Amino acid sequence: MELIGIEDFLKLDIRLAKVLSAERVEGSEKLLKLRVSLGEEERTLVAGIAKHYTPEELIGKSILILANLKPRKIMGIESQGMVLALSDGEKLSLIVPDREVKEGAKAS
Repeated sequence: MELIGIEDFLKLDIRLAKVLSAERVEGSEKLLKLRVSLGEEERTLVAGIAKHYTPEELIGKSILILANLKPRKIMGIESQGMVLALSDGEKLSLIVPDREVKEGAKAS
């Protein structure tokens, strides 16, 4: 693994987002389309987490996202960030706060 300097880490805009809505992406077994709130801004994200989470269990959940990733189209949907999760190869777990924090709060 390549080591990075603090200046590289500071380029990442990791924020807390609240899931407002979630739905399966038609034609995909792995993808969910999420609408999230960053406090004063809402975004659409496409995340490959459908084999681990149902749309219903995500609504209202606070999650961490990479907010300054360049948008890209995934199955015709523009994804405006990336959901952050942990994986051991079999299981996947979203990264969630252990205390209530305002939407849009930055990781540091």
